[in-house]
Amino acid sequence: MECTQCRFLFTHPVPKDLGSYYQSVAYISHSNQTNNITDLLYKTARTFTLRWKTNTIQKYTQSQTKHLLDYGCGTGAFLSHAKKQGWTISGVEPAYQPRQIATQATTVAINKSIDDLTSQQFDAITLWHVLEHIPDLHNIIGQLATRLKNNGTIFIAVPNHNSFDANYYQSQWAAYDTPRHLWHFGKKDINTLLNAHQLKLTEILPMKLDAYYVSILSEKYKHETQTLGTLIRGMAMGLKSNLKASRTKEYSSLIYIARK
Repeated sequence: MECTQCRFLFTHPVPKDLGSYYQSVAYISHSNQTNNITDLLYKTARTFTLRWKTNTIQKYTQSQTKHLLDYGCGTGAFLSHAKKQGWTISGVEPAYQPRQIATQATTVAINKSIDDLTSQQFDAITLWHVLEHIPDLHNIIGQLATRLKNNGTIFIAVPNHNSFDANYYQSQWAAYDTPRHLWHFGKKDINTLLNAHQLKLTEILPMKLDAYYVSILSEKYKHETQTLGTLIRGMAMGLKSNLKASRTKEYSSLIYIARK
């Protein structure tokens, strides 16, 4: 649905059993299993992006210390990589199964809730495709803002419904992912949210690989099957979306970088 005043998009109604939609083995960011070619592509792309993400937070974090909180850390792949790069890591993951996998992978106890964290503050806080899942949006962003050190940096990656691939696939755009995705952001929406919590947007970066993965998955939804043809069309649409975005800057997914 769309707000008639600010044009913000949101999922309604939210099912009472929302948690059950995360328990399927098809939800790869929680199951960590490889069941088909799309899952394989996801995990291959993730391998390439882990180093890029870590380099990005290193580049844009101004503090000399390296205390990192990954909120909604899933199975802990990013935290594991960041730990190897010298970061002191903490994680929050509400779902039981991925939290256990993350704890084992990182050898660090992953918290169920932000309330379980100690009083420490962080140089960097990351939310990699997590914000769209959070029911209590303003409360969590407010709490995360208080966890940032002065001049600390928060990194928020979310799908962009103003991208070319979103406009092309419409209701079959995979990054709407209802009902798991509760909120659907554009640049204006994120800026409004950050301003409400005294966080200053400093940079917006593209996540170009997302256009390919999302388009491949959208083709699968559109044709209700996955074939070589849908893979090729999805790759072509991902490329087209990125080429369009090179002019409009409306990439399929964006990382918003903000400071306290």
